This record gives sequence, C-alpha cells and structure tokens, in this order.
Amino acid sequence: METMTTKINELIENGIADSYTYQEYKKLVSDLLVESKSTGNEQSEALTNYSMLNDRRMKRLDKTIKIDDAVKEAFSASRTNVTWVVLTEGWCGDAAQSLPVINKLAELNEGIDLKIVSRDNHDELMSNFLTNGGKSIPKLIAYDSQNKKVINTWGPRPSVATKMVNDYKAQHGGLDPQFKEDLQIWYNKNKGVNVAEDLLKLI
Repeated sequence: METMTTKINELIENGIADSYTYQEYKKLVSDLLVESKSTGNEQSEALTNYSMLNDRRMKRLDKTIKIDDAVKEAFSASRTNVTWVVLTEGWCGDAAQSLPVINKLAELNEGIDLKIVSRDNHDELMSNFLTNGGKSIPKLIAYDSQNKKVINTWGPRPSVATKMVNDYKAQHGGLDPQFKEDLQIWYNKNKGVNVAEDLLKLI
C-alpha cells in the first residue's frame, strides 16, 4: 500500500513539474488554435472546434464570473498549503466551464497553488484518478506537497451537473447532443456557483 502511495505521489509530482499556470494553459490553447490544433494526442476538426468554443468561453467567464462574498471570505480565511493539480485538455467543455471558477478561487488564497496538467501527457497519473472507470476531465487532485498526501479529489463536473448526467444516463442509457446542449445552458445559468460550493468543501 505504501509503495502504491509513493508511486502515485511520484506521478503527481512529475505532473506538477510538467504543468502550466492557468494563464499559460489559456495561452497554449489559443496558440494551438492558430495552427488549427487542440491540446492532447488526438487531433480532429471537431476537437479544434470545441477548443475554439472553449477558448472564447474561458475568456468570457474570466470577466463575468463573480464569487459569492461568503465563499470569498471562507477561501481567504482558510489556512491551507495545497497544490490543486487539474488534469484537463482544451477541447473539454466541462473544463472550460469550471477552470475559470477554480482559478478565481485559488487566487483568493496564497496557500493554494493551481497547476494545470495535460491528461494525455500524463496518462498513468490520470489512470489513478478515474471516474466510474473512465478518464473523465477535468479532474482536480488536492495534493499536500509538504506531507506527500492526496487530501481530496473533485471532478469531472460539479455535483448538480453530475446528478443531471447520472439521472439522464439512467433514463436514456447515454448522453445525446440535446442533453449536452442543456448541460451547457445549466452551466451558463449557474455561473460557477455549484463549482464554488463543491470546492469549499475541499479546504
């Protein structure tokens, strides 16, 4: 068990060493779009189009997301020393909705160090943090670098959206384009509130 924990810690620390700040990650996504590319190993017109949409979405959310005063106060007052390692890729719609909120929350506390890591470049790390057996992103790993310990994880979606997905899958057997559109509408209406509520429980 201890050997397994040591291995996971090594994978996390390798990910941190090969990570981006939020601003660097956004620049990477934008720069690749100039070449009609997305982040990650797989390239296609569809993934590039998703990345283009997400690039615009993140820029808009960076300007419009407002964190509730009570949440702001709680994050600012928390005494913590943690690295938030977020596995993601530029084509992921859930990530584009959540990352701007995650970044704003991390900025509220000097004890939170946000690191963005490519899922495809760190497949072994991703494989240790699956969701229902899948490599779903974004996946946030709250890691105590000092004590070499995973404190908690979050993702790939906020709790309300997760319930929406699970309920729809149970009723329809899978997710269709209409549901995915409805989910993005929910994200837009919720304005990051549910993400902030969930992450408040991590500090």
